[in-house]
Amino acid sequence: MTAGNLDAHLVVRRPDEFELDIELAIPMGTTAALLGPNGAGKSTAVAALAGLLALDRGHITLGGAVLDDPRAEVFVTADARRVGVVFQDYLLFRHLTVAENIAFGLRSRRLGRVEVSGRTREWVRRLGLEGLESHRPGELSGGQAQRVALARALITEPDLLLLDEPLSALDVTTRSELRRRLAEHLEVFDGPRVLITHDPTEAFLLADEIHIIEDGGITQSGSADDIRLRPRTRYAADLAGSNLVLGDASDGRVQTGGHVILIADTRVSGPVMVTISPAAISVHKERPEGSPRNVWATRVELVEHLGDRVRFRSGDPLPLTVEVTAGAASSLGLIRGSDVWLAIKATEIGVEPGG
Repeated sequence: MTAGNLDAHLVVRRPDEFELDIELAIPMGTTAALLGPNGAGKSTAVAALAGLLALDRGHITLGGAVLDDPRAEVFVTADARRVGVVFQDYLLFRHLTVAENIAFGLRSRRLGRVEVSGRTREWVRRLGLEGLESHRPGELSGGQAQRVALARALITEPDLLLLDEPLSALDVTTRSELRRRLAEHLEVFDGPRVLITHDPTEAFLLADEIHIIEDGGITQSGSADDIRLRPRTRYAADLAGSNLVLGDASDGRVQTGGHVILIADTRVSGPVMVTISPAAISVHKERPEGSPRNVWATRVELVEHLGDRVRFRSGDPLPLTVEVTAGAASSLGLIRGSDVWLAIKATEIGVEPGG
């Protein structure tokens, strides 16, 4: 097998009648994130790519080599695939030392002791695990265990790297630190990389491209900015922090039920999805004067403090998530039940036909 791009159409039908049907084309040196909620099919995709689960339909090719193709009756078993996997809980062998865990894949290939020892020392050095070689998994921190799992996956020189929720087992502080280190390690891996996650921050910071997966299918693909600025589903909008509103457009107006939103593009008509960034909404104690075309009174329903930012949910006539600085929230006296005016420029409102 030779290193190269990943081309896959994964169709798997589970006994519970759930069906995964997604297509992935990932070039070498690219990190693609499969981002979705629990039950969306992410773990099924990992199992299919790793060879732990056979496809019912579709294909998997890596560097031009066919790994799975039901029509051609081709299926390469997991142990014969050059695929490195870092599982969610790392799955380190508890009875083996750090060095033995890292070397496991090489020993399975019956390589010489000198070569195994030399390559193991090299990956211990690369992942900053010096001094831990004789430790067992139970003696490691979460961050150390993650690095051991990553070294074990990379030492075999795989053509594809799968990272299944690689940071989810860590606490918040460790996760932030390890995310940066993981990004550095991914840069030195030349093959395609697939990151499985339900954490948008992880996907936005680590991935070159993001595929939103919902109910077994991909509902949107693009860069982090594509997802953040132009979410196509309510799930994607919630991830990105954007507001997504469905309505009907005509003559620069979008009817959303009990409220009308004025938009800049008067050519759009019919069903639309309107996206509004929480930071694009200005908040006032009195009705504002000036250029905003969308101005209305509402009430603060919920307040959430996020460090130097404050996010709140407005009530009728159009519930929205609004984000302001902590200083602005303090000066406005924003608390649950506060009466405020919201203002949005028409040019700050995104509109996607076909809502």
